[in-house]
Amino acid sequence: MRDIILASSSPRRREILSQAGYNFRVIASCYDEKIQGLNYTPDIVINCAYQKALDVYKKYPDSLIIGADTVVVHNNIILGKPRDKIDAFNMLKSLSNDTHFVATAVCLIKNEKVLKDIEITYVTFRKLSDDDIKSYIELKNPLDKAGSYGIQDEGFDFSIKIDGELDNVIGFPIKLFNRMYQTL
Repeated sequence: MRDIILASSSPRRREILSQAGYNFRVIASCYDEKIQGLNYTPDIVINCAYQKALDVYKKYPDSLIIGADTVVVHNNIILGKPRDKIDAFNMLKSLSNDTHFVATAVCLIKNEKVLKDIEITYVTFRKLSDDDIKSYIELKNPLDKAGSYGIQDEGFDFSIKIDGELDNVIGFPIKLFNRMYQTL
């Protein structure tokens, strides 16, 4: 049995991996990502996932390390986690009545072997009123979520179309991970 470490404190990633039957430990990376507001390229997100995995791998080189990073991208700009409720409001307002995509990069490191990949899922939101947005922010406090929303939140009804893997939008593309894991 492999010793698996998830280099993330994300409760959503923990839940998805657990539901898929994986046994793992959580040791959050200390890597300080600064990508919000940048123009999106896959390399930015992939590098962030790699740096998170590498940070933990340096301390646990005999384990399989999982690094991941999820961003919401609208008009080619990376929307990370909001700084505050005003930032969350502005992010959600910008996503209203439009399509954006969620990109999650996954990096696996084991015995100096490094695998990196990225999953993209497109999400279309319905037109949101200011009251819709304010109510969501107050009830769900989305300050720890890229793009200021959690599609898995109870009562979340902003999206009208999802093209791709739902788990990717939640925060961890389990199908992509499974394929990568099988190649190690």
